[in-house]
Amino acid sequence: MHHPGPPRFLATGERTELAPRDPDPDAAYAWRVADAPPDSEATVGDDPVTEFTPDVPGRYLLGLDAPDGDHLLTVRAFPASYEGVDVAGGSGTAIRDRDAGDVDAPVDYAARERHEGVGKPRVRVDASVASGDDAGRRGEAVFTAVPSPNPESSLDADDLAVTFVVDDRDVADAVAAGRANPRDALRVTGEGRELRVPLDAVPERLRVHAVAVARDPGEDPRVSVADAAAVKRVGSSPSALDDAAEGEAVLTPDTPEFETVRLNEPPGWTREASVYEVFVRTFADAEEGEGFDAIAERIPRIAELGVDTLWLTPVLGHDGKQHGYNIVDFFDTADDLGEREDFEALVETAHEHGMRVLFDFVANHTARDHEWFRDAYQNPDSPFRDRYEWQESGEPGTYFDWELIANLNHANLDVRRFLLDVIDEWAPLVDGFRCDMAWAVPDSFWRELRDRVKDIDREFLLMDETIPYIPGFHEGMFDVHFDATLYFQLRQVGRGAEPASTVLDAVDQRAEIGFPDHAEFLQYIENHDETRYRVECGDAAAAAAGAAIMTLPGVPMVYAGQEIGQRGRRDAIAWDHAREEVRDRYERLLETRREHPALGPEGDLSRVGYHVASGDLSERPIVASGDVHPDDVVAFRRQDGEEDLVVVLNFAPADASVAVEVDHGERDVVTGERCIVEDGEGTERLRVDEVAVVRVVGE
Repeated sequence: MHHPGPPRFLATGERTELAPRDPDPDAAYAWRVADAPPDSEATVGDDPVTEFTPDVPGRYLLGLDAPDGDHLLTVRAFPASYEGVDVAGGSGTAIRDRDAGDVDAPVDYAARERHEGVGKPRVRVDASVASGDDAGRRGEAVFTAVPSPNPESSLDADDLAVTFVVDDRDVADAVAAGRANPRDALRVTGEGRELRVPLDAVPERLRVHAVAVARDPGEDPRVSVADAAAVKRVGSSPSALDDAAEGEAVLTPDTPEFETVRLNEPPGWTREASVYEVFVRTFADAEEGEGFDAIAERIPRIAELGVDTLWLTPVLGHDGKQHGYNIVDFFDTADDLGEREDFEALVETAHEHGMRVLFDFVANHTARDHEWFRDAYQNPDSPFRDRYEWQESGEPGTYFDWELIANLNHANLDVRRFLLDVIDEWAPLVDGFRCDMAWAVPDSFWRELRDRVKDIDREFLLMDETIPYIPGFHEGMFDVHFDATLYFQLRQVGRGAEPASTVLDAVDQRAEIGFPDHAEFLQYIENHDETRYRVECGDAAAAAAGAAIMTLPGVPMVYAGQEIGQRGRRDAIAWDHAREEVRDRYERLLETRREHPALGPEGDLSRVGYHVASGDLSERPIVASGDVHPDDVVAFRRQDGEEDLVVVLNFAPADASVAVEVDHGERDVVTGERCIVEDGEGTERLRVDEVAVVRVVGE
């Protein structure tokens, strides 16, 4: 269906891209403003892919005349004052050149996202089904929204209003099937927090989207990231609710003919996931050979480390650059890695060892060696000319002076069709996409990608590389987001430029700029674009930073070689010179995280008071570097309802002696050893090398 997708929630003056889905490049498409608030003068362009900017608050209906009929898209616009703020959002200015390795501070998107000191509120939407009763009350589908103010806002939940919008696609399907329009049967209850629909008015699938906004827009002009839930009739045609698992879809016990699902919830398996990145061209040593077979040979050893998700850098035909992101053939594997059958065998081997596989999907550009570009360059008459962005100089659009790529023109339907075909080619073989340069590709494309893959498999993972991260990318686009903010702060701490406590500020920033609580984040200290952490910050800080990503709320990632003390960013992994003590430490940390879910994404994070001794209070002598400075240490608490833990991280080369202001056990759950020492006054303290994790007792 060519319908442009889910409803949009915007602030006045905020731009959104409109595009027909599953496009036929040879077909005709026409947009129009079918309905708008009385004072609006907003228009849409004449091209199949166009932009729309609401100019006054209210409800807009945008029409798309397509080969399969007329489609309507709802846009809800809210009042906002955005002087000096880039409401279109965006990222990219902090992305490092993947061949340069420089380490610049990310742009402070948090500051840009806040307005007058306040970031976005948040909202969560759940669906349930209430059966009828003997008193004649009909069963209902109930959509419940729970809004929460921004942590830095002076508002509370009662100051927030909820706006619900039923998905236009489901209304159209109901009417086309001869059913009643479900909007005619809606009622809002619970002080505007619930939307109810009689079950006999629910079509084959009913998706409801909602945002939270301040009741008084003058108090807080920001609109939350939208959330969505759905109710589906069991046994109907395949949809985004099929093949769900691990709690993603719920079969309602009293009304078994219906299922419910939260549409923006990450796959259930990511709650316990740990990622291992493989830079595919230097991962194996010469004796093992090269390519997919050599990687497959090492899968058992990777699995023994304790990770369960394999991210492979690009495996497609490329221009000869080592990193592989300059792609020349999107439909076949690279010659230097092996045949497609070898890739499929590698994926199968990973699955046999309990590991999922992430495919590195490149949608922003092609290599300049791609056949399209070779024909289009300096050839205005080329049929491929409009498939690229061009500068006035006649050179292609690109980023950061990268000379060997050319940016695709996503407003071209041939490009959209091509990329959707690439998705269809590779998605069935793997368990998720890591999406390269997600910030440089239009939102409308990512929303279509999500619906396309989730319609087949709700458990398919979508991870974005957007640096710095953008809250709106969790709105019907991605499940897990690169946390470059935490990455950079861990580097700052490791260099001694910031106190260790600021890593907690970095985690808090996720909610402060508007990410919902159910968003998940990839936590890393190095990857193929970055200098190895230990090279820049030293071994002691690297040990603490590695422990941080395992004990803070998120999805931890290990970059191949990190677990053995590798120093080269993209050099061949020095397996024969592995530092086994480093690997042992990562194995213990990963095992600890698996055995203690409170350390995972769903465990609560809170601060705890602590004091670092100024002198040597440990049973072992402090090394010659001297005493531990208080700024080298941070302590925090992790709770999940079943377990309550205190974590202490120490970035200094010397052992730290730390008094924590909560009663706790004596044994470190990471090592199983007693980690208590006493000072001269009988006060018990924790002895911490790089990390100590102890249970809270007596509460």
